[in-house]
Amino acid sequence: MTTVISKKRRVMNYLSNGRGITAAEARSRFGVKNLRALMSDIRSTVERYGNFEVVTEETRNGNFRYFVRNNNRRSTVSLSDVLDND
Repeated sequence: MTTVISKKRRVMNYLSNGRGITAAEARSRFGVKNLRALMSDIRSTVERYGNFEVVTEETRNGNFRYFVRNNNRRSTVSLSDVLDND
């Protein structure tokens, strides 16, 4: 039996390692067609507990790169804990 990991979970795992992602990267790596909608969903999940936030940065060519940032460095809650509770 194989376990299928959702696109949301795969993107979250990628972001939890401190990396950022653009729409083109999400499309090529994970097959995500609408990163903006997915990031809105991820934002509501990770910001629910107040320890993490989704941050956007504009690239030189006008695209956006999304990151997940830990708001509380002393927090014992990890991003994977947040994902497991969703």
